[in-house]
Amino acid sequence: MPHASALMTVMINAARKAARGLSRDFGELENLQTSKKGAADFVSAADLRAEQIIFEELSKGRPKYGFVMEERGEIEGADNSNRWIVDPLDGTTNFLHGLGQFAVSICLERDRQPYAGVIYNPAANELFWAEKGEGAWLNDKRMRVSARRSLEECLFATGLPFKGMPGRERSLKEADRILSETAGVRRFGSAALDLAFVAAGRFDAYWERGLNAWDVGAGVVLVREAGGIVTEIEGGAGPLHAGSILAANADIYAAAQKILAGVK
Repeated sequence: MPHASALMTVMINAARKAARGLSRDFGELENLQTSKKGAADFVSAADLRAEQIIFEELSKGRPKYGFVMEERGEIEGADNSNRWIVDPLDGTTNFLHGLGQFAVSICLERDRQPYAGVIYNPAANELFWAEKGEGAWLNDKRMRVSARRSLEECLFATGLPFKGMPGRERSLKEADRILSETAGVRRFGSAALDLAFVAAGRFDAYWERGLNAWDVGAGVVLVREAGGIVTEIEGGAGPLHAGSILAANADIYAAAQKILAGVK
């Protein structure tokens, strides 16, 4: 593996340790009763255990940093410049259904900007990691975004709102417009991994609305360090906290944004 900084080592170790518990829990899913209550409670417990492990490991490594966590919310730290943004289990529905498309996601936000990120999928043993100015890596190999320039050859990813979530009509219109111009759209169910796959060149672009900082923080760093562009869908520079995101290689970014801009 390429040399990882002390900061990255703290993040990677926390992600791997939390993922060991998730892997054990994932293996137990087949023994669950199919009742909604039992399954939901099981996954919630797995989520909370993973978050506790990450909280303890990151607090040990950087005791003054604050946190923004999906389950615990915001925890202020003595260091006002640095805070961790954590999703202990991104892709919960996949996890619940025995699908191996889920991940631990840890981002370090420095001065309100995403600075370092780790996304780890234990089911595939794929560790995506990046630190500002140091490039992006998949396990021990350097990552670059795709080099495709023609939209008709490009594969996009997105998320679609499920029951009870707003914005479904607009999302479907956007997907229809993208489908009419590209090689296809995938909906894999993990925003963190969708962004990691853009960084790795597996997807050419990804867009979605209605997101939280813990969904995208680590992935923003990965895509940028892999040579891609990440903004809000409308072009704003703050996708971490804006709730919408567009990530793409530099050659198709403008075309993708133009397509999406025409959908209301």
